[in-house]
Amino acid sequence: MPLIRSASFSLFIEILVRIVLVLAFCYMETMPPFVRVIHRPELESEYKYPRKESYVPGGAMWAIVLSVPCMLSLLAWAACNDCNDAFEILLAWSLGLGINGVLTDMIKLISGRPRPDFFYRCFPDGVETEDLQCTGDPLDIMEGRKSFPSGHSSYKSADRVTAYNLYVKVCHVNRSVPLVRVVSFCSLGVASAWLCGRLGVLSRRRGSGTRVVCCLAPLVAAACVALSRSCDYHHHWQDILVGSTLGFSVAIFCYRQYYNPLSSDLAGVPYVVSNANLIKYMNGKPDISPIKDCKEVESTPLLNGRKEDKWI
Repeated sequence: MPLIRSASFSLFIEILVRIVLVLAFCYMETMPPFVRVIHRPELESEYKYPRKESYVPGGAMWAIVLSVPCMLSLLAWAACNDCNDAFEILLAWSLGLGINGVLTDMIKLISGRPRPDFFYRCFPDGVETEDLQCTGDPLDIMEGRKSFPSGHSSYKSADRVTAYNLYVKVCHVNRSVPLVRVVSFCSLGVASAWLCGRLGVLSRRRGSGTRVVCCLAPLVAAACVALSRSCDYHHHWQDILVGSTLGFSVAIFCYRQYYNPLSSDLAGVPYVVSNANLIKYMNGKPDISPIKDCKEVESTPLLNGRKEDKWI
């Protein structure tokens, strides 16, 4: 089926919205978070965990987040010969990442919750001052106040130098480019929803363990990435729970803006396709889309040959 959403004013608006979200996200990354008062007992009991490198490197994380939706889009276009589905999944995914990034940064800046390893960010030598004034790297300290919800930047020596040069030269940017950890649930959540719709797990093809496992695999991978943030003491468990919930909620919300419900017979079919076929039906034109195949439901002996049932 040819591409329905061609170059038009509505497509221009879609692109503009994503540009605005990206610009807002980049601007919020330059803003300092709220400096929450930390008392000495609280600093020594809740924020004195050792500093460790991330178990999931930043490069590997972004490779997963960016490649999975692109692979699904390529699969829809090459294997399923559906250019509309290939384009709509990219729209849903990109909108989800933009909204997720802005919401996450907004909460981080307002809450200003310290990370579990904040003590050693504030006092790298392990010796605290009398007035609790931090003596560590300002970039590490700033990043240490952005724990809630789950998000992080992968710091190495070269990254610190680069970030500091940007801080001096460009608009006083006080941290390196961040890696928002909840994008794992946002990006892989969209992938899981797409697989669920395409395979009809909650609609026309219930009762297949293979399809269920395929749909849950992206969520399991996202959960492993999220849980690793507590193992390296970069986040509290509350940060991970809220961040994962936020990412998955945004993923499902954005998926549903472009696709039919997962429990309907049209699950996995983009709205632009179903709406276009509805217009053709109202105008008396033949239906040439693959939706007809999506509506076919296997009959069972218990239904006496009836074509469909809402529980099949």
